[in-house]
Amino acid sequence: MCADQATVPDYKDTLNLPRTDFPMRAGLPQREPAWLSRWEELGVYDRLRGKAEGREPFTLHDGPPYANGNLHIGHALNKVLKDMVVRSQQMMGRDARYIPGWDCHGLPIEWKIEQAYREKGLDKDAVDVVEFRRECRDFAAGWIDVQREEFKRLGVTGTWEKPYLTMDYRAERIIAGEFLKFLMAGLVYQGSKPVMWSPVEKTALAEAEVEYHDRKTDAVWVPFPVLSDKTVAGPEADGPTMGRIEPLGDLDGAAVVIWTTTPWTLPQNRAICFGPEIAYGLYGVTGTPDECWAKVGDRYLIADALAEEALSAMRLEAGQWQRLRDVTADELAGLACAHPLRGAEGAGGEWDYDVPLLPGDHVTDDAGTGFVHTAPSHGDDDYAIGRRHDLPMTHNVLDDSSYRADLPFFAGERIIREDGTPGGANKAVIDKLVEVGGLLARRRITISDAHSWRSKAPVIRLNRPQWFAAIDRAVGDGRDTYGTTIRTRALRSIDELVTWTPKTGRNRLHSMIEARPDWVLSRQRAWGVPLTCFVKAGARPEDPDFLLRSEKVNQRILEAFEAEGADAWYRPGAKARFLEGIADPEAYEQVFDILDVWFDSGSTHAFVLADREDGSADGLADLYLEGTDQHRGWFHSSMLQACGTIGRAPYRGVLTHGFTLDEKGNKMSKSLGNTVAPQHVIDQYGADILRLWVAQSDYTADLRIGPEILKGVADSYRRLRNTMRFLLGAVAHFDEAERVAPADMPELERWVLHRLAELDRIVREGYARYDFQEVMREVFNFCTVELSAFYFDIRKDALYCDGDTPRRRAARTVLDLLFHRLTTWLAPVLVFTMEEVWLERFPGAESSVHLQDMPETPEGWRDEALAAKWAAVRRVRRVVTAALEIERTAKVIGASLEAAPVVHVEDREALAALKTVAFEDICITSGIVLTADPSPDEAFRLPEVPGVGVVFEKAEGEKCQRCWKILPDVGQHGHPGVCERCDAALG
Repeated sequence: MCADQATVPDYKDTLNLPRTDFPMRAGLPQREPAWLSRWEELGVYDRLRGKAEGREPFTLHDGPPYANGNLHIGHALNKVLKDMVVRSQQMMGRDARYIPGWDCHGLPIEWKIEQAYREKGLDKDAVDVVEFRRECRDFAAGWIDVQREEFKRLGVTGTWEKPYLTMDYRAERIIAGEFLKFLMAGLVYQGSKPVMWSPVEKTALAEAEVEYHDRKTDAVWVPFPVLSDKTVAGPEADGPTMGRIEPLGDLDGAAVVIWTTTPWTLPQNRAICFGPEIAYGLYGVTGTPDECWAKVGDRYLIADALAEEALSAMRLEAGQWQRLRDVTADELAGLACAHPLRGAEGAGGEWDYDVPLLPGDHVTDDAGTGFVHTAPSHGDDDYAIGRRHDLPMTHNVLDDSSYRADLPFFAGERIIREDGTPGGANKAVIDKLVEVGGLLARRRITISDAHSWRSKAPVIRLNRPQWFAAIDRAVGDGRDTYGTTIRTRALRSIDELVTWTPKTGRNRLHSMIEARPDWVLSRQRAWGVPLTCFVKAGARPEDPDFLLRSEKVNQRILEAFEAEGADAWYRPGAKARFLEGIADPEAYEQVFDILDVWFDSGSTHAFVLADREDGSADGLADLYLEGTDQHRGWFHSSMLQACGTIGRAPYRGVLTHGFTLDEKGNKMSKSLGNTVAPQHVIDQYGADILRLWVAQSDYTADLRIGPEILKGVADSYRRLRNTMRFLLGAVAHFDEAERVAPADMPELERWVLHRLAELDRIVREGYARYDFQEVMREVFNFCTVELSAFYFDIRKDALYCDGDTPRRRAARTVLDLLFHRLTTWLAPVLVFTMEEVWLERFPGAESSVHLQDMPETPEGWRDEALAAKWAAVRRVRRVVTAALEIERTAKVIGASLEAAPVVHVEDREALAALKTVAFEDICITSGIVLTADPSPDEAFRLPEVPGVGVVFEKAEGEKCQRCWKILPDVGQHGHPGVCERCDAALG
């Protein structure tokens, strides 16, 4: 140290230290609400609409959440994804619109009101339907207000003051109008076929309204005796049991064994199906154990692959049965059987009909017996077989799942009780079969069965008169570009018009629509939009004049709905009001079923995209974005509905995300205590942490969330926040007069510009693909690895210690360019934090980062040769910093500025490059020696960077009391204790 070092002044105040009030502790839970209020006062969304006039529009159509409870983490995931799409599209130069909406009709709300009635001991049916509907409307409105505030708290932007609601009068009018388009196009018909029926809720359900859970049931093996006096001739016969009479040989007296897990359907049996390609055999019983329902001498027809299992279920052991011979498909097709209850005392002839054997492609030998008991009233395959062979449809089961009052033996028995538990129907049928000798085996098994996702009670397949939309009938509306039927239009739309994210979404929806039956439109409830149609009294559904089709009547209905909503349909005198003077009210009956709520939400394109000024110019959406379950829900119903009315899909793109799971990958459940409530995360961390979790996750798969995961997200956030804090401090009071042209910048700054040009393309392409994970990964790595740990670390010295030098001005120019890009790149994700960052630098009543666009980044900034050179520089730097870290850990040095290492570089080209870039500054040392000499044995090396060795040496000279570099010239200038550079800076 120089002799006069003790008298050296404190130079701290002469440094250009960063200046910012931006805190490292974010305090997001407390501060975010203030920004929400500010955006509302500023009218950011409306200002963007004005600013975006003339831009290419981008419309994300909101799939409506259901208005009946607080938000769960899946809602948060969905809405945040939508918000990131809208904000990123807007900031990339589009006119990005977002109209939030709610699904308001349907059973969940009606069920809540009914529960309240039951608790008060009131009878729902005694209440005026319009009053009941008003209570449903009020219930939905209350939850809409709650959910709106919860969504806004997530930082989601949109027309919150004017959302769309399926229960708005205008919406109800348009939904009814969309149904009437189906009606007038000849797509609506009344049919009687099995539907998913909820006995608890007493209504039909769509496939999207059921979920599958395990439940225990009785599987039974039942013999159907072969009739000895008839065979079925086949397709040319006049009926299923009409044909020639022939002797049956050893099949006479045998029995076809069926297996079913729904014994309650056996009273409705009308046929048995077999698989034409399955191998069957005739099996004889030669011995029986105690307590066995089979008898010696019995002969059974069973599929060979299942015979051993079936005979074992009958408690027959090896040696107590034998296979007698093959039975061909032709033989089976010539058989008819007796129902097991045929001739039972007290049956009154109810089951005294022949049961034909019919071929069925749906029959397999995977389980059971290879013979499928067929009840056309209770299954899709059964119904299809019944239609093909003109089997009678039975109506033994009523709406509440009880057998009809005059059904012998089983009258009044219920399949499912009002509380959702099993009724006595299965037991009653099994007991009667035992009594008449019609049971061979029973076994308690667990099956996966359909349940209502609302009541959680089991549902059954039940034949009920319902209203359907025919999806294979020619629409006849002239919109034939993509086909003439709903199905063909939908399938072509999927392949030709829609972009799928991820691409697997295409296959899922395509296969569903390819195989789906006609759309069940009707529900037997009160809260919804009614099927606004009339049927001719006394006419049959197949009669051509069964349905009234009148444009004049339709217009009256729509005008009433516009003024009063769908309640108009239920007011006294409604039928006369709509028909008087056009059709005889006495000649028609009014339909009071309501539309499937999926028709409501499927119609939203008509009253959101096509009907609102802020909708879409062509009535189509650029994107529908929902969970993967909506392939069978909203994506599906919207496709079918639009193909029936506008002839194509209502969307150009579909994005699907996975479900939310806990940290261990388990499904979230309140009973397991592993749920994560959005509000809890917001209260603890802030909404930006929740948004960052969404952006960092792969939403195409199921997403995990929990305390440890959120801690990791919060750590990532802190590192990003630290980057922004450094930027704010370093660009404080940046003046345009300081700006340096890229051509005049040092190589290091031009390398940063190159990286900005690369990243700008990655960010824009990532946002365009909705790949938020890639955007965040690239920007995060850039901020933490290339900026904080490299560029910032190097340039701190110039920023703090240089005077008004070209190098410092260039660095400040680059930092300003970085600021504008990072804030706008990150604003779609970290909406609150980037607003805070922006206002820290640009305060003002009208200021907001969300009113900015991502700045254009010149392609001319790209310099591949420079990038390659600096990649080599950084590789060598890694070896130097690793070598110095060893010395620091050993406490040989306290900071890298105490070092002046010797760096041996074998590659002559790399060595030449290093000598052009002030490599000591790059390595943050006071000095450095670069040499082509071979590395000595003691040199430090990194295996992944061959040809580079570092020998540690301490820097020689004195420590500059201003910049802390150790240099030989310290103390030899006008200002005491400083180096030449600092002396010049002090002036």
